[in-house]
Amino acid sequence: GYEAIGFDHFAKPDDALAVAARSGTLHRNFQGYTEDRCETLIGLGPSSISQYRQGYAQNMPSTAEYGRMVGNGELGTVRGIALSVDDRVRGWIIERLMCDFAFSAIDLVERFGEAGEKLLSKASSTALLDPAHMLELNGNHFVVPVESRPFVRSVAAKFDKYFETGKARHSVAV
Repeated sequence: GYEAIGFDHFAKPDDALAVAARSGTLHRNFQGYTEDRCETLIGLGPSSISQYRQGYAQNMPSTAEYGRMVGNGELGTVRGIALSVDDRVRGWIIERLMCDFAFSAIDLVERFGEAGEKLLSKASSTALLDPAHMLELNGNHFVVPVESRPFVRSVAAKFDKYFETGKARHSVAV
């Protein structure tokens, strides 16, 4: 048999993803679920995306232009996005929801201090004002109940300020 990993993956029980999911060390990046804990992912080649703690960078999409740039000793990067502290806090909440269907208020504040505390009120109001009970507050833990897990993207979207302002362009929640 297979075990559910997050909301849309499955793996055999001895697979590294299944082990990470059971141990609470599963991660998710723009490529999907991973057991890799590294915060840095360096993209190679045209159109590749690199992920850093501070943000993202994308290489030139055109193969010919990328080749010309690199051939001239230039970096192939054509754009980047810097992450604010708020972006990192929201990203951590979203990752924990997508991987564990839960996050700890204590962990949030320990990791991010005042910036984490600011988002606790958002999490609390999301949990308390949600008539569908897709996010519940159990002690110091915010939890997506089992019956709501297929809709975890919708819960996570409530913490994505770019989705809220209509800037999201990929992976629509439902």
